[in-house]
Amino acid sequence: MKLPVINFSEENLKPGTSGWASACKDVRRALEEHGCFEAKFDKLPGQLHDAVFATAEELFQLPTEVKMRNTGDMPFFGYFGQYKTVPLYESLAIDHPTSLDGTQRFTNLMWPAGNDRFRESAQRYSEAVAELHRTVMRMLFESYGVGNCYDYYIKITRYLLRYLRYSEPKMGESNAGLLPHTDKTFLSILHQGDISGLQVQLKDGQWVAPPPSPTSFVVMAGDALMAWSNDRIPSCNHQVIMKDKGIRYSLGMFTFMDGIIHILEEVGDETHPIKYKSFHHFELLQFMNSNLKTNPNMCFIKAFCGV
Repeated sequence: MKLPVINFSEENLKPGTSGWASACKDVRRALEEHGCFEAKFDKLPGQLHDAVFATAEELFQLPTEVKMRNTGDMPFFGYFGQYKTVPLYESLAIDHPTSLDGTQRFTNLMWPAGNDRFRESAQRYSEAVAELHRTVMRMLFESYGVGNCYDYYIKITRYLLRYLRYSEPKMGESNAGLLPHTDKTFLSILHQGDISGLQVQLKDGQWVAPPPSPTSFVVMAGDALMAWSNDRIPSCNHQVIMKDKGIRYSLGMFTFMDGIIHILEEVGDETHPIKYKSFHHFELLQFMNSNLKTNPNMCFIKAFCGV
């Protein structure tokens, strides 16, 4: 079994067309069956793709004490690294990466003298991926007959762009770059560099590894989307396994809702009762942060807002 592939590069992919209606069904089917799919998206110019990964290397070459300046006003919005459980993994995050203020604030933090190439590539990349995100969201909402809710959720969407680096394991060291997990996002969009490693778990339990490509993005449902859909859409379990030689770079656009997520009542009935209460996305992150050390195996979304 392979990861479903949906082409978002078709010129006739416009709302109201037969191509759009067909893609809406494909998006919903892929998310309901697997919690993820591979998006073919050609709105990222080759030069921008090369620039954003080249500047990622620059970013991780900075001293650790500089990288640790990357903090956030929300749990899990800053630097991550130097952990014994995942020694190969390190990442930094830009809050509000589609805005000049967000990318400039992060760039000034890392490079007080400035780094225009980094800032520009980060913002342009984020704007392109945000376009893909908005298209997926609109298709998904229309497929459930709640297109009228699309504007509300886009308005409260908060983007977080995370740069991810995985070291090549040393002799005798585990090749686990990142342990199996689901994201606490609404949607996550991952884009691999030229070294593979991402694995996603399909509904039959099989792990598949989508190959890296400049026009390939892996769109994954997070726990918040699972709750919104009343479990119609499973959150995507995924991991990183370092089998190839070299340092692996990847980019993740993570989406959170800065507001109340209302459960999709349209999918509830006598045989499918509503399983979650409406909730504030950032309160879920705070709940997880408060309980992670004492109960790391907890299903945080169900403990937080399950009925």
